[in-house]
Amino acid sequence: MLPSEISALLIDTYGPPENLKIGKRPMPVAGEGEVLVKVAAAGVNRADVMQRQGKYPPPAGASDIPGMEISGIVAALGPNVSQWKTGDKICALLNGGGYADYVAVPEGHCLPVPDNMKLQDAAALPEAMITVYANLFESGALKSGETALIHGGSSGIGTMAIQMVKARGASVIVTVRTHEKREACYALGADFAVVYDEEDFVDTCRRATAGRGVDVVLDMVGGDYVVKNLTALCVGGRHVSIASQKGAKAEIDIRMIMQKRLVLTGSTLRGRDRAEKARLVTKLREEFWPGVATQKIKPVIYQRFPLKDGVQAHKMMENGAHIGKILLEIP
Repeated sequence: MLPSEISALLIDTYGPPENLKIGKRPMPVAGEGEVLVKVAAAGVNRADVMQRQGKYPPPAGASDIPGMEISGIVAALGPNVSQWKTGDKICALLNGGGYADYVAVPEGHCLPVPDNMKLQDAAALPEAMITVYANLFESGALKSGETALIHGGSSGIGTMAIQMVKARGASVIVTVRTHEKREACYALGADFAVVYDEEDFVDTCRRATAGRGVDVVLDMVGGDYVVKNLTALCVGGRHVSIASQKGAKAEIDIRMIMQKRLVLTGSTLRGRDRAEKARLVTKLREEFWPGVATQKIKPVIYQRFPLKDGVQAHKMMENGAHIGKILLEIP
């Protein structure tokens, strides 16, 4: 029998990591087309940090419990579920609610955990892989034989982007903060890794492409990086923004966009509707999940914390020294 309440890591009030507190909430109920999942682990993302700070509220109707990706075991089925059965091992993309021991998820937002993967590790996959797929391969239209520039190459998104770009047969240049992170990116298959405080990534992009420039930039930095990104792009290049860690405003020369016929686009993932997320999950499963099943694409796990130590996990995320993903695990 399922319990009547769940344990969850809650945002007491907006502010520092210490404002995260373990508390109780009513057991969620799997609605039409949803599954109830006993959570094994939740990925920690910068969006969770922003939510805790009061800068990224959940969409209307979503849980206010942080956590946008989980892995676990299907515990119960809502009406008209056809893709899953109780006992299935899944990982899933959420609107929120992942920092808890149970969560209800639309069945179309779930992916199967391969038998050769640790269940908890799969929590590192959904948010990063779908973000990379939607932005780099759909909006950015990256193709085999092209070159992508990925900022934050050692982040959860960056480490996954390197592997997905190489799986697609393209080349990848990344920027990182330290030599340790550079070596980690090379180990994952990066063609070039730039320590941004020591080297000019625009020069590296030119040298790596024989002066042509890169085809796509996946940018999570914003601010004054945008002008440099546009300079690094080739004629017909695509610039895709997914975050703005150095600022949401940039001053650019529109003539560069005109002369190089550039495309500037960007997106967020959390606010997309249920059907759109299900579409992305289906496309990811078709195009990249075989690589996950054969371990050609692997989650990079930096550290694991029990749910009760979420404060330490958020401090680590804010510090930025991690390589890959941080997980909260639930016994």
